Amino acid sequence: MADHEGKDRHRAVPSGRIARLAGFSRLAGGVAGSVVGEGARRMAAGERPTMNELLLTPANAARLADRLSHLRGAAMKMGQMISMDAGDLLPPELSTILASLRDRANFMPPKQLDKVLAQDWGKDWRKQFRRFEPRPIAAASIGQVHRALTRDGRMLAIKVQYPGVAKSIDSDVDNVATLLRVSGLLPKELDIEPLLAAAKEQLHEEADYHREGEQMQIYASHLDKSEGFVVPTLDTELTRDRILAMSFEDGIPIEDLISEPQELRDTIFERLLRLVLREMFEFGIMQTDPNFANFRYRRGEDGAPGQIVLLDFGAARPVDPDIAAAYRSLLEAGLDKDADRIREEAIKAGFISPVVIERHPERIGKIIDIIVEEMSPDAPFDFGDRSFVPLLKDEGMQIAEDRANWHLPPAETLFVQRKISGTALLGARLEAKVNVRRAVQETFRRTTVGN
Repeated sequence: MADHEGKDRHRAVPSGRIARLAGFSRLAGGVAGSVVGEGARRMAAGERPTMNELLLTPANAARLADRLSHLRGAAMKMGQMISMDAGDLLPPELSTILASLRDRANFMPPKQLDKVLAQDWGKDWRKQFRRFEPRPIAAASIGQVHRALTRDGRMLAIKVQYPGVAKSIDSDVDNVATLLRVSGLLPKELDIEPLLAAAKEQLHEEADYHREGEQMQIYASHLDKSEGFVVPTLDTELTRDRILAMSFEDGIPIEDLISEPQELRDTIFERLLRLVLREMFEFGIMQTDPNFANFRYRRGEDGAPGQIVLLDFGAARPVDPDIAAAYRSLLEAGLDKDADRIREEAIKAGFISPVVIERHPERIGKIIDIIVEEMSPDAPFDFGDRSFVPLLKDEGMQIAEDRANWHLPPAETLFVQRKISGTALLGARLEAKVNVRRAVQETFRRTTVGN
């Protein structure tokens, strides 16, 4: 969830289907008007702009971000996912504006908030608290979080779901998909229906606060004997369908560690990296939303490494044993620097299709060589050194131009890969240096697939 700052504002969430559809209609109308005006201006100047260039102007990207942040729910979540998953591949204008959705934090006006709480807690809900802070401490796509002090002196974090969000998930996802198709970002030949179905399923799970509470407790049980992590404690008495009550766990934003000494940054990020490996190969459950706001840091005493506070378990889900096995085989091939086996395992896992390898063998080979060279040495990997990313992007974009052969991995694989990619982005933000090879090897020695 995004922490609120001065740029936040009260903005009622449109809860009815008609109101939400009208929001998409206004967006489409604004974009269409911009395309006509911009096209006429550039043609008058002697240019011949493509439709993509007219659609992806900064003004249209701003319209898209503003409308998605207003609608919130699945619409905003899809925008966040697109920006995080494809940020290095999208046009700069769209990537920049969509990325801003991760930091936007509009929140419900007091009257709308009171109405939601009264519906689930009753009209006298305030009597349960000594203090309920009306201004949220965080706000994001599905709900907003308030701090509250109970009558018995416990400080809680109360997550309140936006009205109408759960009922609008399917239509919102379909509307965002339509916008992507109209923009020309997705080729007509690419079948995204399985991905859309999986996105709807996950978003419905995230909107189920009873399920999130259960996932929080399951995750806490896996970390019961692990030092260095904090998981909030669920308050079952106050939790409802649209209200999730838990202990308030203080901490600073995880990215603020960039101002701390290198040794501390390395220690904390290595802990997170190893947690991802444990999720996949030990727990069999993974929190698949790598938004930086889902991690906070609680300082230790006398300069000792502190604790990582883990938040938001709506996206926690079981890891398919077959997917874990596929990742294990792929990583083992990478540790062995066996390029041929990497290709084979990547095909088995569904990361790439045989057709792509047949049509672009040299480019796939270069991508594999770059990744192996960077990640396999038995030495600290500098996540802050992104010099190899443009090389991967160049090869990837050349392959992506062959749009008829675009390929989507299985949806469950994409959710796992999103967590892995997001964790790497956090490592880059912290400029951490961690021996990835050693972390993987030690995890493999300690675990077997399915345990």
